[in-house]
Amino acid sequence: MDPTNVLECVGLRKTFGDRVAVDDVSFTIAGGETYGLLGPNGAGKTTTISMVCGLLARDAGTVTVNGRTLDTGTVEVKAAIGFVPQEIAIYPDLTARENLRFFGTLYDLSGRELDARIDRILESIGLTDRSNERTDAFSGGMKRRLNIGLGMVNDPTLLVLDEPTVGVDPQSRNAILDSVETLAQEGMAVLYTTHYMEEAERLCDRVGILDDGGLKAEGAQRELISLVGERDRLHVGTQGNIAAAAAAAAGVAGVEDAVGVDGGIDVIARDVRASLAEIVRAVDETGAGITSMEVHEPNLEAVFLHLTGKALRDAG
Repeated sequence: MDPTNVLECVGLRKTFGDRVAVDDVSFTIAGGETYGLLGPNGAGKTTTISMVCGLLARDAGTVTVNGRTLDTGTVEVKAAIGFVPQEIAIYPDLTARENLRFFGTLYDLSGRELDARIDRILESIGLTDRSNERTDAFSGGMKRRLNIGLGMVNDPTLLVLDEPTVGVDPQSRNAILDSVETLAQEGMAVLYTTHYMEEAERLCDRVGILDDGGLKAEGAQRELISLVGERDRLHVGTQGNIAAAAAAAAGVAGVEDAVGVDGGIDVIARDVRASLAEIVRAVDETGAGITSMEVHEPNLEAVFLHLTGKALRDAG
């Protein structure tokens, strides 16, 4: 095992009768890394997460957390994992602080250590000033934030978040995303599932795309875009000799095509931002005046659609 990896999953497989829910899924998450697991409904995300957390026995494969093999009965290894389910798992008749204290006692925490941890969590999730209010008076977003806090009580090295922003307002969603970013910056490994592509693009260092129980592709955003053959597009508004400008841009390293269009040129490149300065110089040397530039970069949504045939928000 790579010592930088908090989680290593190798060859995970799970069947339910004749149906193969997860088939040969492997991925790793290092400390300080956020890994996004994306896929249509029924792709195997929930089953994979359940095996990672030791909630569901696997038919084959291994799950290793902090160098130790995890199974359904390995309590000590599970203690390194914080799991935040889609369902709100808080007691409505208790305050936020009381909820955190109750869950802390389940990990045999008490006294000053637990008090300090609760204070730190409340600050992290932005609920310090509401900590002594009953949670049945909380908004949906506040309940979601407390739900994340409960997953942090045991001070995990791996935090598993299963669609933590479902049904919350934009302000609460942003607060949740800020909290996840802070946790990763502090060195926590995060496994994150979502139906919002902008969340994956903002948070995730790497993404794995599941479909039909298999991991179809994984990598950083630019790696995935390159894998499916997507290219950056640049429109350069020009005045003057458009044909000469297009020919000059086509000669720049990294540019795959450049054609003249009404009012300018369209450039296709593998990484247009890396070639941008040289494209500008080449066009400028032809005497064609540049009036505007607009970059269109392919995103994870395009990759997801290419691999699964569905848009992510329609995949649930």
